[in-house]
Amino acid sequence: MIRGVRGATTIEENVEQEIVPSTETLIREMIAVNDIEAENVASVFISVTDDIDAAFPAKALRNIEGWTYVPVMCMREIPVKNSLKSCIRVMIHHNTEKSQTEIKHIYLEKAISLRPDLQV
Repeated sequence: MIRGVRGATTIEENVEQEIVPSTETLIREMIAVNDIEAENVASVFISVTDDIDAAFPAKALRNIEGWTYVPVMCMREIPVKNSLKSCIRVMIHHNTEKSQTEIKHIYLEKAISLRPDLQV
């Protein structure tokens, strides 16, 4: 079964030195709590809000050993009025035996406000 694991984080400043490490922290947490192995990943989608354009957050994935060949794509979020700014969202599609309720979605920094119902 292919399942999606969602995650999101925010940054304070639109600079590569913040975009890439913040994205890497988020992805590493998503991998760790869901026992994700690169070999079982079909793809990773990363979206950013309009105010993030200093770097591709997908660079973070290449900092993780064993994830060199995992397909990753960056895109823009829909610019909805009054939505959370400076937000990076990640969706990992991976093969797993886990049920939907066993998947742990990760929200960090100000992105916790997106899904407070999923916080432990």
